[in-house]
Amino acid sequence: MAILIFFVSHWLLCVFFQSFFQHRYAAHRMYTMGPRTERVMHLLTYLVQGSSYLSPRAYAILHREHHAFSDTEKDPHSPHFFTDVFRMMLHTKKRYDAYTTGEGQPEARFLGGYPEWKLVDDTLRTSWVATLGWVALYSAFYVAFATSPWQFLLLPFHFLMGPVHGAIVNWCGHKYGYRNFDSSDKSRNTLPVELLCMGELFQNNHHKYGMSPNFAARRFEVDPTWQVMKVLAKLGVIRIATPQRAVWPEPRQVARETGAPAQAA
Repeated sequence: MAILIFFVSHWLLCVFFQSFFQHRYAAHRMYTMGPRTERVMHLLTYLVQGSSYLSPRAYAILHREHHAFSDTEKDPHSPHFFTDVFRMMLHTKKRYDAYTTGEGQPEARFLGGYPEWKLVDDTLRTSWVATLGWVALYSAFYVAFATSPWQFLLLPFHFLMGPVHGAIVNWCGHKYGYRNFDSSDKSRNTLPVELLCMGELFQNNHHKYGMSPNFAARRFEVDPTWQVMKVLAKLGVIRIATPQRAVWPEPRQVARETGAPAQAA
């Protein structure tokens, strides 16, 4: 039981911080916060993601490119140009590595507006000692609490949690599911896998209205990360930068674009 609780908790926390900090803050600036709060969130993201921590700068650049070139040959991770998810993620990793090392230079329009912290992003993220420390920590937990050999099959997911989430979101979110809105790309909303991804698999909604902090658009859609953001905003931790609903069309427009019955967003 301890192993399953640890795995589920680590999974959900990792994907939450990826969505909340790296995606909605670093890439889109959907909310603002004070410099001290930003440092706290930055550090929490590293501590939660551990060995799979992703540079907010490189993540933001790749994600902005993804929106600008969605499902074209310039897209960093469109599933429609690769035969399997592993080749897609290898291509993404090569571009990510180029941006973190400085060997690759993105267009100027994709630069700026993301949090940077050399201690975390350049020192800890690239340190093999720190990475092996996280691997040892996860492994020690499994050695101490595993009650069956099969549970060790879950251990590698902890090492690569961030890339695993990225693979699921970018592959499934542009191949499987339904569309609420017409768009120039092939983005889709993927239920029920969405329940594991804290709002990230409402890809069609997000690509249609990229600056809405709420990725859900229909009554039956729930964006868990947005629910947490609302609580943090009420507590004064963050300030929502864009309206919750103003960017979404009226339900009648949703019905026209999907053929579904009109209902409240």
